[in-house]
Amino acid sequence: MDVDVGIVAQRDNERAQELAASLVDALEETGASAVVDEATGGAIAAAAVPVAGMASRDLVVSIGGDGTLLFVAREVSPAPIIGVNLGEVGFLNAVAPADALAVVTALVTELSETGTVEGRELARLQATGVDEDWTLEPALNEVVVHGHRRGHGGGATIEITVDGQRYTESHADGVLVATPTGSTAYNLSEGGPLVHPSADALVVTQMAATESMPPLVVEPDTELTLTVSGTDTAYAISDGRNRRRLEPPATVSVSIADEFVTLVGPQANFFDGLDKLE
Repeated sequence: MDVDVGIVAQRDNERAQELAASLVDALEETGASAVVDEATGGAIAAAAVPVAGMASRDLVVSIGGDGTLLFVAREVSPAPIIGVNLGEVGFLNAVAPADALAVVTALVTELSETGTVEGRELARLQATGVDEDWTLEPALNEVVVHGHRRGHGGGATIEITVDGQRYTESHADGVLVATPTGSTAYNLSEGGPLVHPSADALVVTQMAATESMPPLVVEPDTELTLTVSGTDTAYAISDGRNRRRLEPPATVSVSIADEFVTLVGPQANFFDGLDKLE
């Protein structure tokens, strides 16, 4: 089969742009079709399309840190993604820059010969208004509900229910629900537990609660609701980017999204990543 590849390089990163240019040349030598994102296309001699236009590609290469891959995943899902790590930790990006040409061209050859490549499905979260008709873009890391601001004089009263049963209610800066992928991100900074990426679970963590309960690990199909009150304004936020303003009292339902993100190629070593956090 003819293989179409999209390449997204971290914005304003010359190293990422140079690697993207090398990948375009190497892929075209294999007979594959390669395009880059528009920002990269302005810096190198390559055909360019909007990142969202890569959703129909057979493979998308993300060059940068985990933040770049999160952005790519939002735009191109369900296209399979491989991450080249230019960041420091790289829980999502497994491929070193020096190995990128060999790994990506090998994947393209496998796609050309078999029509498929093995990958790992990563669950995403979806936040929906219970009393209002809205849904945020799916989150690969976490969904957060918090008051109008953090710190003294901010926050909100947030009740957490699990399968219709109240777990806890407290004044807090906020509450986050994280996937295993997101357990090493915002969740960890708020005192939540590390969850191995192969675990089938979600984590519910309060943020600076006045009457805190331990973070709670639940099954993915658990019905979670966060009801916010005691403030004039609150927000539901998906992966720190997509935001919905709430007018309390308001209830947000958090559940597994229908579409997963598929990572292909070598997988990052979870414990190597933890060593870099120290």
